[in-house]
Amino acid sequence: MADNLTPMMQQYRRIKGDLPAGVILLFRLGDFYEMFFEDAVQAAPILGIALTKRNEVPMCGVPFHALESYISKLVRAGKKAAICEQMEDPAMTKGIVRREVTSILTSGTATSDSTLEYNRNLFLACVYRSGKTYGLTMLDLSTGLFWGEESEDASVVRENITKFSPAECVVAETQAKDSDIRSILGSVSAMQVSPCADWTFDFGSAHEKMVRHFNVHSLDGFGCTGRNVIVCSAGAILHYVKEDLHRETGHIRSFKVRDSAEFLVLDESTLSNLDIVGGRGRETGVSLLKVLDVTRTAMGARKLRDWVLRPLTDISKIKARQDCIEKMMKTRMLLKDLTESLGQVRDLERLIARIGTVGGNARDMNAIAQSLEAIPAVMKIIGGHGDPLLAELASDITPLPETVSSIRTSIIDEPPISIKEGGIIREGFHKELDEFRGSATAGRNWLAEYQVKEQARTGIKTLKVRHNSVFGYYIEISKGQADHAPADYTRKQTLVNAERFITPELKEYENKIVGAHDKAVALEYELFLEIRKQVVDRTDVIQKTADALACLDALAALADRSLALGYVRPVITDGDVMVIRDGRHPVVEQMPDAERFVPNDTTLNCTDSQIMIITGPNMAGKSTYIRQVALIVIMAQIGAFVPAKEANIGVVDRIFSRVGASDDLARGRSTFMVEMQETANILNNATSKSLIVLDEIGRGTSTFDGISIAWAVAEYLHDNAKVKAKTLFA
Repeated sequence: MADNLTPMMQQYRRIKGDLPAGVILLFRLGDFYEMFFEDAVQAAPILGIALTKRNEVPMCGVPFHALESYISKLVRAGKKAAICEQMEDPAMTKGIVRREVTSILTSGTATSDSTLEYNRNLFLACVYRSGKTYGLTMLDLSTGLFWGEESEDASVVRENITKFSPAECVVAETQAKDSDIRSILGSVSAMQVSPCADWTFDFGSAHEKMVRHFNVHSLDGFGCTGRNVIVCSAGAILHYVKEDLHRETGHIRSFKVRDSAEFLVLDESTLSNLDIVGGRGRETGVSLLKVLDVTRTAMGARKLRDWVLRPLTDISKIKARQDCIEKMMKTRMLLKDLTESLGQVRDLERLIARIGTVGGNARDMNAIAQSLEAIPAVMKIIGGHGDPLLAELASDITPLPETVSSIRTSIIDEPPISIKEGGIIREGFHKELDEFRGSATAGRNWLAEYQVKEQARTGIKTLKVRHNSVFGYYIEISKGQADHAPADYTRKQTLVNAERFITPELKEYENKIVGAHDKAVALEYELFLEIRKQVVDRTDVIQKTADALACLDALAALADRSLALGYVRPVITDGDVMVIRDGRHPVVEQMPDAERFVPNDTTLNCTDSQIMIITGPNMAGKSTYIRQVALIVIMAQIGAFVPAKEANIGVVDRIFSRVGASDDLARGRSTFMVEMQETANILNNATSKSLIVLDEIGRGTSTFDGISIAWAVAEYLHDNAKVKAKTLFA
C-alpha cells in the first residue's frame, strides 16, 4: 500500500509507526493538525468534529490556534496525543517539509489550564515492587513537585494512590499483570495505566537517570540512601516523561523522600466516610477542606489540601504550625495585611513550570513579575514577629527585583498570546527593533499618501490601496472605472465588481515594509527568548519562594477560620488520652440550613475509657458525633485549631472508620461484603495509637447475627493486647 501513498502520507506512516500503540498522532499541515485512518475514527466523536474521507482515507482536523482545547478533550477521554510539528518553513523548503513529534500528552502529564484544576495537583504516579518492598513516586509536571516513598505494605501504597488520585500510573511491563499491583492500581477506576520497559526500572539505569537529571554525584542529599526501590521508581518515571513522551523536565529541580510514618494514615474508607475532601467522589459538596479553605492563591489551596490529606504525627511540627497560627490570630494586622498581599500573587508554581517547559508566553512573564512585586510587602509583614516558622518561611522567600525589572522594562502591559507575531516588546527597549518598526510604520504612512496621490493622478476617487496575504499590496479599482487605469498599472486579478493592479513603485515599497516588519517580528521573538531564559535561570529560587508563600497562605487560612468560627488551640501530647469539651462538628455547623449545633464532650484513653458505646434512636446524631471526634483529631494533627471549648489530643497514627451502608458492585462487592472488608481492615491494622469510629456493624443480617458480629468486634478490640485502640462504637 505504501507505493500508492503520496510522499507526505508516507512520511505520516513512518512517524506514526515509531509511536507506541494507541497514541493518536496530530500531524501539522499548514494551519491545521490532521488525523488519519483509525486515529481519525477514534478522535472525531471525542472532539465533536466531522469525519471525512479523501481517497478512501478517513481523516479529520483541528485548527492550529485551537489545539490546546482539543488536546484537553482527548486527554480527558483517556487518550494519548502526539504533536507532530513542521520543523521547517514550508515557504523556504523544496519537497516534503521535515516533521517531528515534539511531545506526547497524556492524562497524567497535562499542563494546560483547560485541563488542570487550580486547587489540586495533577499527579503522574509510578509503582514498582522489588521483593516485598513497594516504591511509589508522584510527579506533578505542571508544578515540578516530585516525591517518593517506600512501604512493605501494599495497603499503604493503595491508600496513597486513592488519596492523591493520580490521572496516570507508570508500571513495569512484567508487573502490569501482577495481582498485587493490579489491586493497587484498581483503587482508582479512571486512572490510565502505562506499562514501560522493565530495563527503565533497573536500579543502575534509574540511578544514572536521576543523577544526570539533577546534575549531582550522589542521591544521598535527597534522602535516597538505602532506598533503592524509590530510586527505581523515580528514575523510571523521569525516563517515561523525558524519553517516551518527549516532554521538557528542566523545571523539575528537586526530589523529596517522604516517610509514611510522619503522617496520620487516612485510608480510602475514612476519607470517604468523613467527607474530608468531598467523600465518595464528591469534590463540590460539603467537606472539611471546603470549610477550611479560604486561601488566596492556587498554590495555597493545593498546599492546604495536601495538609488535610496528610495530617502530621510529629508533635514538634504540629506545635510549630499552631504557634504560627496563634501569632496571626493575636496580631490581626499581620493576618489582614498578609492575606491582602497574597491576593496579588498568581500561581507562581505553574507559571515558572510553564515557561520552563518552553510553553509560556509574555502574559505568563507579566504574571510572574506581578507575583514577585508583592514579595517585598510579604517579607515586611512577616518579619520581626519572633515566630520560628514565620522566620523559616521568610528565609525561603527571595524578592528578585532584577527579574521584575527585566520583565517590566521589556514587555508591554497587555501583550498578545502569541510570541511569534510581534507586539510584545516595549518601545525604547531595543534600538534596532525600534528602527525596524519605524521603517514599517513609515512604509504604511507612505501607502496612505500613495493612495491620495494616485487618486489625484488618475482622477479615480474610488481607487484604494489594499493588502492580503496572497497578493501582498495592490491597487483596487471598481469595474466601472477600470478602463481609466494608467498604462503603468499591471492587471493582477479580476473580480466580479473590481480589478486589482500593481505598479513597480508599489512593489518596491511593499518589499521595504514587509521586510522591516518581518525583521522586527523575528527580533522580538529572539529578545523574548532571552528575557524568558533569564527568568528560567531563577527557577530554583522562584519554586522555593512559591512553596513558602503557599505555606503562608495555608496558615493564614487556618488562622482566619479559627477567628471566624470560634476555634481553640488543642493541647497535643504523645499520650493516649483524648479529652474534648464542648466539641462541635466542623462541617455540620457550617451547613446553610443547620440549626444551632449542641456541643458535646468526649473522653477516651486506652485504659478505663477505651471503648464508648453510642446508643440512641435513628436520626439521634450518633454518626454525626463519632465523625465529629475523628474530624477534630484530624484538624488537631494538621496543626489547626479545633471547634471546641478546650481539647487535649494524644497523637494517633491512624484513623479507621466504618460508617453507613454502601456497595461497590463494579468490583463485585455487596453492601455486606464492603462492610466486612472494612471491618477486617480495621481489626488487622489498628494499633493502640489508632482511633476507630464504627457504625452499623452487621447491617443487612438478622438481628442475632448482627449483634453477634458487633459483639465479637467490640470484644476483640477490647481484649486483644495488640490493638487496644480508642474506639467510638455506634
